[in-house]
Amino acid sequence: MNVIGTAGMPAAERLAFRREVSAKLWGPCDRRRGSHAEVGFRADSGVSEFGPVQAALVTTAPHAVRCTPDPVRRPEPEVFKLGCVVRGGGLVEQDDRRADLQAGDLILVDTSRPFLGRCAPDAPASLLLLRFPREALPLPARDVRRLNGVRIPGSHGVGALSSQFLLQLAARMDELGPSETARLSALVLDVLTVALAGALDVHGAAPSSTRQGALMAQIRAFMEKNLGDARLTPEAIAVANHISLRYLHKLFQQDGHTVAGWIRERRLEACRRDLTDPRLASRSIGAIAAGWGFSSPAHFSQAFRATYGLSPRQYRTRTPTL
Repeated sequence: MNVIGTAGMPAAERLAFRREVSAKLWGPCDRRRGSHAEVGFRADSGVSEFGPVQAALVTTAPHAVRCTPDPVRRPEPEVFKLGCVVRGGGLVEQDDRRADLQAGDLILVDTSRPFLGRCAPDAPASLLLLRFPREALPLPARDVRRLNGVRIPGSHGVGALSSQFLLQLAARMDELGPSETARLSALVLDVLTVALAGALDVHGAAPSSTRQGALMAQIRAFMEKNLGDARLTPEAIAVANHISLRYLHKLFQQDGHTVAGWIRERRLEACRRDLTDPRLASRSIGAIAAGWGFSSPAHFSQAFRATYGLSPRQYRTRTPTL
């Protein structure tokens, strides 16, 4: 994760620097300080790439942002931002809609259209911003635009599932290297699809052609979140996502997988990654396997060898920890 911040800069230069960085990341913005202007503007951003999705974890002093697209030069005509409030609150206005936000809530903004964002004035705010081209989503553009400036509650429904994943992502972004972000890219895009398709169902039914894909993304996000739970079974997954066990198996068959096979692959990959992590060098192989839901050490060792051609111990000793 690349960190961009105002720490160490003269107070008088911070706002101008932040405006320049924001223009490069999100487009031209008029960034205005709040009531604490006399102590100097402070802000930090940690930026990571998840395939077509750019994630920025922004921590900032109270301020307002008014963005107006350049009518002459617009190289990315349909770039959206989905924000997840990590800490604090605020409001967003776009297309004559106003959303008052609190921690956990989600908000969609179309950067090709004017919008106003304002942090709560009483405390610093932290926001995870996911920037992505509209074409990356399997949702019709006309439907996505209906969500501009609409609050997606993070307290219940599909919004809560998406919010929980994004809050976890915000908490662990600084731990992720290039290989982890590459592996998570599809999942991040799936979560975006789930959040927006779920909101479309609330504010106007999502097209039927997108519902199955959104449901599959929702199921994968649930499975990733609970991958370390040994009780993660097809039956538990079906119940948690309010579908029949038969339909769950059908969805995975259409995708060329089995439910149990998908869980096993993801767990083995997580164990393989942990076995080469120098921070976990003192942790036993059995503890790593149990932490990712393998209740039988013998079964784990057999499955690992079948997948990677080496036993877990051989893999750990022969692979350099960088």
